[in-house]
Amino acid sequence: MSSTTNGQWYPPEWPGLIRALVNGELTPAEPRRAATVLLLRDGDGGPAVHMLRRRASMAFAGGAYAYPGGSVDPRDERPVAWAGPSRAAWAARLGVDEAAAQSVVCAAVRETFEESGVLLAGPSATTVVADTTGDDWEAGRAALVAHELSFADFLDRHGLVLRSDLLGAWARWITPEFEPRRYDTWFFVAALPEGQRTRNASTEADRTVWTRPADAIAGYERGELLMMPPTLATLRALEPYGSAAAALEAAGRRDLTPVLARARLRDGEIELSWPGHEEFTKHIAPGDTGPGGPSDGGRS
Repeated sequence: MSSTTNGQWYPPEWPGLIRALVNGELTPAEPRRAATVLLLRDGDGGPAVHMLRRRASMAFAGGAYAYPGGSVDPRDERPVAWAGPSRAAWAARLGVDEAAAQSVVCAAVRETFEESGVLLAGPSATTVVADTTGDDWEAGRAALVAHELSFADFLDRHGLVLRSDLLGAWARWITPEFEPRRYDTWFFVAALPEGQRTRNASTEADRTVWTRPADAIAGYERGELLMMPPTLATLRALEPYGSAAAALEAAGRRDLTPVLARARLRDGEIELSWPGHEEFTKHIAPGDTGPGGPSDGGRS
């Protein structure tokens, strides 16, 4: 359940899983590589970000607000027409080898198209598709979602080049070791291409919104919007920028050191923390099976 005084996503099964991990009774699952994209568009009062609300029935983070994204498909390593920084440059930026770097970037672009209908690709290295509506586009998107078509084949059929230069790497978070579903996720920022528009194309979401980071943060703090720690943290990091271009320019200076939660046992009490993000710290008392209060003891 979420906290009563803010919208931090905190599943009721976490205390038991954390104790099992601390006691050596749980073997951490290997995290799957994943990518997610903070789509931005400029408006009055600064840029807005596109968010979707995951259906309450979803096994992972049901009811939480997030961004378009998902797991890397093994076929994302297939050769694609590529524009922007080289695969080697992306490998150095993301901290992985070139094949993995391509797969993560491809996953970011593919998942954004699958879940929002926005495509960061164009007929050439300097152009972007202006309109992704229509039966042909929708058929291709549906085939990608159904894993009937690789992203490389989709781009080839449409004569498109992947525009990796439209992405900026923003953050990297790894799901805590006690979670059975674990992801090693790279967060990217991108501006909504001119002429394109978002739509709720995801079967995993029941609502989509464009919202200013400050408004989404305020909704979280009032307990109205449920979010996972990385979602809120990336919103907070976006808040100072007055335009999508400013955020993209800043992306190259962002620290991509992975953020991984830590669980420690002290006198029977578990302390759960995310390094560098003290606001998410929680203390779980012995025998507690629900969310514990954060480090100041005032909220749960």
